Amino acid sequence: MSTSEERLKILRMIEEKKITPEEGARLLKALARGRAKKARRSEGERRWLRVRVTDIRSGKTTVNVNLPLSLVDVGLRMGARFVPEMDAGELEELAEALREGLTGKVVDILDEEKGERVEIYVE
Repeated sequence: MSTSEERLKILRMIEEKKITPEEGARLLKALARGRAKKARRSEGERRWLRVRVTDIRSGKTTVNVNLPLSLVDVGLRMGARFVPEMDAGELEELAEALREGLTGKVVDILDEEKGERVEIYVE
């Protein structure tokens, strides 16, 4: 079950008066703590967000940014400058997927008008 589904289930339990709001708050807090522990990795397992913007005519890389995944929110905001087609909701979905362990190429957009390809990887 995804974290979003778990949060909704807790909120439904509060709404149906199966648990008190205080119990729900404790469960939500425990759920967040569990996610934080799961997200921590040892130094040898560090993950990276890699953003590449390439000129499709010359093949030359014009932007090459590598950030520790722990800075994912900063990296996504920076990458969003190069991918105006993605709205805030899509960026939040991507951020959530990254926090849950998504790897590989996550964005590949070809902008023929500007002559650029934007690629975002998680390694």
